[in-house]
Amino acid sequence: MDVKEYIASGKLELYVAGELSPEENLEVQHYAIQYPEIRKEIEEIEKAILELTKAASPKMPENGFAKVKAEIDDVIPFTPQASSKGTPWGSYLGWAASVLLAIGLFWMYTENSKLKSEIELTNQEKQSLENILSDTQEEITSKETLLQEIRDRNVAVVALGGQTVSPESYAKAYWNKKENKVIIDAQGLPEPPDGFTYQVWSLKLNPLTPTSIGLLDDFASQDTKLFTLENANESEAFGITLEPEGGSETPTLDQLYTLGAVGS
Repeated sequence: MDVKEYIASGKLELYVAGELSPEENLEVQHYAIQYPEIRKEIEEIEKAILELTKAASPKMPENGFAKVKAEIDDVIPFTPQASSKGTPWGSYLGWAASVLLAIGLFWMYTENSKLKSEIELTNQEKQSLENILSDTQEEITSKETLLQEIRDRNVAVVALGGQTVSPESYAKAYWNKKENKVIIDAQGLPEPPDGFTYQVWSLKLNPLTPTSIGLLDDFASQDTKLFTLENANESEAFGITLEPEGGSETPTLDQLYTLGAVGS
């Protein structure tokens, strides 16, 4: 037999990978016992695969091969014929190396998937923080804009004092006649009960003529309690009443919470 040609045939690599039939495995084992060159070549192939597996799966426990071999012993009772010249040197090594390589590759796949999940979670957290930062920046910008509007030289400040239904209530109206806009600071009003909302009225005093200029909706969720309303009226006073949700055509006078005259 031409040993070099047999080694170059690729059959030994298939043997180590566990891809040969039982009959072919017996043939390779027989030649390995008979020809030291073939046995050495098999050992070199197996050594190379084990080194590759070790590099690909550094977290594999040192006794991992022994465990795999034990599992294979239970599942694949494959025991080739021994030669009279010695004891079988690697009955299960070809099968075990193949299984061990598969385990190493599976570990790499699992670690890679875990890493991708961690990266995705980090990206989601980063996006969430960016959204929070963006919302915070918008809120700061909005508050700064309102502050500048309140400080405008064209703004008249009208103090609204508490009335009979709620003497402790108070509010302020910042009226910019030039821009036909009123900013209501309702910090001094109690939270309206369910099913009710505050309604703001522009008043002409003689004769008394109320005109609705808007509702203070979403009162509970508005942290600043600053509400911007349109007001193109020649207002002489402002009043705030408690009305059913959706507002009323005319103010409910016994639910007048605050009232204040312009220029008082």
